[in-house]
Amino acid sequence: MHAPNSRRPDTAPDPSATPGFSDAELEALRRETPLIAAGKLHLNHAGASPPPRPVLDAVSGYLERESVGGGYETAAAESDRIAAVYDDLARLVGGESDEIAWAGNATEAFATALSSFDFAEGDVIVTSRSDYVSNHLMFLVLERRRGVRLEVVRDAPEGGIDAAALEETLARLERSRQAKLVSLSWMPTNSGLLQPAAEVGALCRAYGVDYLLDACQVVGQRCVDVAALGCDLLAATGRKYLRGPRGTGFLWVSRRLLDSGRHPMALDLAGAEWTAPKGLELRSDARRFESWERSYALFLGLGAAARYALEVGLSRVAERSAMLAAALRQRLGAIPGVEPLDRGKSLGAIVSVAIGGGEPGSARRLMERLRRRSIHTSVTERGSALYEFDRLGVQEALRLSPHYLNTEDEIEAAAEAVEELL
Repeated sequence: MHAPNSRRPDTAPDPSATPGFSDAELEALRRETPLIAAGKLHLNHAGASPPPRPVLDAVSGYLERESVGGGYETAAAESDRIAAVYDDLARLVGGESDEIAWAGNATEAFATALSSFDFAEGDVIVTSRSDYVSNHLMFLVLERRRGVRLEVVRDAPEGGIDAAALEETLARLERSRQAKLVSLSWMPTNSGLLQPAAEVGALCRAYGVDYLLDACQVVGQRCVDVAALGCDLLAATGRKYLRGPRGTGFLWVSRRLLDSGRHPMALDLAGAEWTAPKGLELRSDARRFESWERSYALFLGLGAAARYALEVGLSRVAERSAMLAAALRQRLGAIPGVEPLDRGKSLGAIVSVAIGGGEPGSARRLMERLRRRSIHTSVTERGSALYEFDRLGVQEALRLSPHYLNTEDEIEAAAEAVEELL
């Protein structure tokens, strides 16, 4: 497959293209996915989506070349292909290649971005009730170690961060100039909620506050354009809806922050040159946020996944994934003992349901039974969605996450299995 030549992601459907996927096209995409060929019904794309054959070939091909050519030597010989991955990832989010930094995963990218802030006692981090758990844990550590104050903005009645409440918070903090950062998980790990990321970005610009966006569950599922989002930093992973290898991710850093000299706490020789016993010189691009060592095989696989997603067409991916999730949500909601938990003005391709009232062990037992039938789902526990699960009064939920390569028949088969096993 070949990536489009555009520097921007396909932020709107191509009016000349056939909407959705033809049966033949969908079947071809499924044939390129070994997990499907192995007879698995995979509804755990929010955990790890199976990579297509071009991604596998990119990884294994590089490892083969490296095994006979040597690690350093193969990296030098493949330098043009490695450099092109930055272009692929930039197209994926609507940025420029010099604004992209490789990371081992989204949490690593997020942590590296967070470490670039010189937090002091009294600084405020503003966030929502739908943080990814690892991000929120980092905030709690900063509270304990640096005296940073965390403000969690209330939800809107329909779910997701309340934009009016966020503006009130930023206006109040503007007077004391305490707001250091607004952080948002665009789509949480536990539900289909899509938060108003662009609206938050507009408020951050209006109040002059830096904005860190965790797009871990969105990149590869939806169109992403960092300019429209108004964020300053964006963290993403490879293994989820992007269908890349595990152990890959990336960070986008705005040119404004780069030009200001922003850099992570843990610089190494990838990000700066040691120029004197007490002196260093930063790289001019986002690679100052990288560490020197990485798997180039996995990095090339990440680039292949980006090209694959761009060619498939993210507008079509978003439309079909949301349609499949809506059908699954409706079908499961009609089963006695299954309670849909998703809420929000806009919902994506995660379907979260409580089983038997959400008591401990109920969802996990069902997940294990489904797995024995080669139906892949996952479980979210209270500790990963504390605010929402406490509001709902549940301890755990079954998470089902379809993607564009699933079929309507698979949605029905999964629902029938849940109904039979309860």
